[in-house]
Amino acid sequence: MGNHTIFEQVYKTHHQKLYFYILSKTSSNYIAEEIVQTVFIKLWNYRTNLSTEISIETQIFRIAKTSLIDLLRKNATLKKVADTYKDLISIEEENIMSELVKKETGKKISLIIEQMPPVRKKVFTLSREQGLSHKEIANQLKLTPKNVENHIAKALKQLKKAILLFLFLFLFFF
Repeated sequence: MGNHTIFEQVYKTHHQKLYFYILSKTSSNYIAEEIVQTVFIKLWNYRTNLSTEISIETQIFRIAKTSLIDLLRKNATLKKVADTYKDLISIEEENIMSELVKKETGKKISLIIEQMPPVRKKVFTLSREQGLSHKEIANQLKLTPKNVENHIAKALKQLKKAILLFLFLFLFFF
């Protein structure tokens, strides 16, 4: 099979059949074209090693089968690498986004607390930052415990409303 004429004849005889065989296995025109090309390149390169006892068609389809398996293995490996990389990127993006949301939310909370009426701000700060009880805050600020409870409830309601709006807008635009 060292002769170009014989090779062209084998190509013309088996090309279409081989192409449709690979296409039926992969449903991909691109893969079918690639495998057929690979098969005939290998056939030419290893023409001196071909068996005279096995039909050329059988040898062509063996080469096609092993070439297809090699390509599928390579693609599976590439897909695993790509999926792993994508997962790592996704985790990193989530971590970055999470840190950004925490940072921006903290800034927003501080701004909301600063904008509270003075007594509400003081009550909330004593409760949440210093950990004082309602009774301790009431004694310190000369308020009733019920009044302290009302200020904290209003502060929490104000914070919750502003944070939900902020998070909605933040996540919507990012």
